[in-house]
Amino acid sequence: MTIKSFIPPQRTLMGPGPSDVSPQVLSALARPTVGHLDPSFIGMMDEVKSLLQYAFKTQNTYTLAISAPGSAGMEACFVNLITPEDTVVVCRNGVFGARMIENVQRIGATAVVVDCPWGRAVDPQALEDVLKQTPQARFVAFVHAETSTGALSDAKTLCEIAKKHNCMTIVDAVTSLGGVELRVDDWGIDAVYSGSQKCLSCVPGISPVSFSEQAAEHIKNRKQQVQSWFLDQSLVMDYWAGQGKRSYHHTAPVNSLYALHEALLILQNEGIENSWQRHQQQHDKLALGLADLGLDFIVPKEERLPQLNAVYIPNNIDDAKVRQYLLNEYNLEIGAGLGQFAGEAWRIGLMGYAARNENVVLCLSALKEALTKFA
Repeated sequence: MTIKSFIPPQRTLMGPGPSDVSPQVLSALARPTVGHLDPSFIGMMDEVKSLLQYAFKTQNTYTLAISAPGSAGMEACFVNLITPEDTVVVCRNGVFGARMIENVQRIGATAVVVDCPWGRAVDPQALEDVLKQTPQARFVAFVHAETSTGALSDAKTLCEIAKKHNCMTIVDAVTSLGGVELRVDDWGIDAVYSGSQKCLSCVPGISPVSFSEQAAEHIKNRKQQVQSWFLDQSLVMDYWAGQGKRSYHHTAPVNSLYALHEALLILQNEGIENSWQRHQQQHDKLALGLADLGLDFIVPKEERLPQLNAVYIPNNIDDAKVRQYLLNEYNLEIGAGLGQFAGEAWRIGLMGYAARNENVVLCLSALKEALTKFA
């Protein structure tokens, strides 16, 4: 067998992630690689930190990019803050809330679950009720934007409830960062993590995270070592802290961080509020077109995530055939259902660079053709 250089097809990515990457970000990847302790690279890291603070709407000193995908950001937040003696209230309304529970269990801590229907936002009253019955709880964890269902929860209210019960908060913002309103400082979020490949439209493999001063102090004052050396933020923070000086921890993904820097710069130049508005406007256009095709959303309008549109598959339609047709005929990727919605739903992403007019038109016209063909 003769193996040649891999040349991927040119796709339009409108699934649950990764999203389309802009030419500027792809170009940044091709810049010369320097050492991860090179003074020029360290200066760029300082800028990445500042740009992430802008994106997260935070002044947190401990805002950084973990050299691994969003799942590692999730694990970093849990293993650094939680010990086996802790009780954590976890809100589950989809696949990624369930992953939070697994993180708690693997640490050996106690998870108390607030179960909410899939396809719905987390119910604040349900959280309030559980916290009243769980005075020993020290943390509340929830997914802001549930990628498996397209549901957007009220992070501000959930954090207010958690604070009222003296709990720190851990928030999954993997799909929300850059796409919907997220205000880490104003909402009192203690630990938040995201991914580079969603609304930031960067290449996969980096997880932005931010820790409040309270969370950072909690990590510094741990009596037990963090169970993961690589994700131990007391070590990683020294690599990202300060201006112009770094303690070696690991070899950072140099070129991927160039790409993240470029993606965050694009976001800053657009304006974070403008990005939120653009995602909503493109969602509104897509929603009108999907309604014309007779496709129903899983999530009620007031709880709907604009950048991840989950719709029921019509009863007479073969899920896989439609998605394969879109890929083969239009180089267009949409996502299959996940978890409880596997085989029952499509997930259509409008994330970052993908949230633009031509993608909405392409998706609607291609779907219309496929639905007619396979009806």
